[in-house]
Amino acid sequence: MANKLPHVEDSASTTYLPPKGEYESFVDEAHYEEKVREWGLSVKKEYWYKERTHQRIVTIKGYEVYGKTQEHNTIVLEFEDGNVTCIHPAYLKEMQSPSFAKSAISDTAVVKEKKKETASTSNVENPASAESKTGVKKEQPTKQIKKEKAPKIELPIDKVHFTATVKQFALTWNHFNEDNDEVVVLEDVVIQQEDPIQIGLAWCSHSKTLKKLELEPGNALEFDAKIVKKKLAKGKDVDEEFIIEDPVHYKINNPSKLKKS
Repeated sequence: MANKLPHVEDSASTTYLPPKGEYESFVDEAHYEEKVREWGLSVKKEYWYKERTHQRIVTIKGYEVYGKTQEHNTIVLEFEDGNVTCIHPAYLKEMQSPSFAKSAISDTAVVKEKKKETASTSNVENPASAESKTGVKKEQPTKQIKKEKAPKIELPIDKVHFTATVKQFALTWNHFNEDNDEVVVLEDVVIQQEDPIQIGLAWCSHSKTLKKLELEPGNALEFDAKIVKKKLAKGKDVDEEFIIEDPVHYKINNPSKLKKS
């Protein structure tokens, strides 16, 4: 049975897929807890990494981001002997179950997941390539016109300075832990730089750090953070006050140096 696998520390028994280079680390304990919950995991210091013949104790050191919108994560794990490997959040969650019974969890599966996600994102954001294969050319001028009417915002990769106003609180469905998460919806979001970028609406997790500010709708905020394109999903079976009808396409990650006025 999976929960009876021997606990070994033989590094030769494990197949590793180390991070490609620099990866994201956690800003503080609150950030760690926020990301772990986002991945659908229980918040703790150690987790089980299980393979077909054995299981090992690991800790979460950080995470990689991938996809053109930088919204997808691969968790970076560290074993007790210092070796590191990457794993998809859903696989790590499955490994925590006592009834975990997969014949093997290989790092090849993680690679395939990355390739599948990258290919899927590429197809969505480059519809012209799909059209060229099917010989459909008449629709291209129409699509070009649409792009001109709604130019794409070029989001910065690094942390930048923001100003925003609290619009409301909402609930969003988290398919990893199959429950609703609390979020803060922001309006009048602007990236403050030499040429300011008007974002409009954005959202972020209502973390412990934000809860300490005791935010209310109408509060003006300043902070440093990263931003990615990730649409806010509506909550399931929630009161109307926790639903926002307007589409919110951008997510604020890891806000710090927060100032409320």
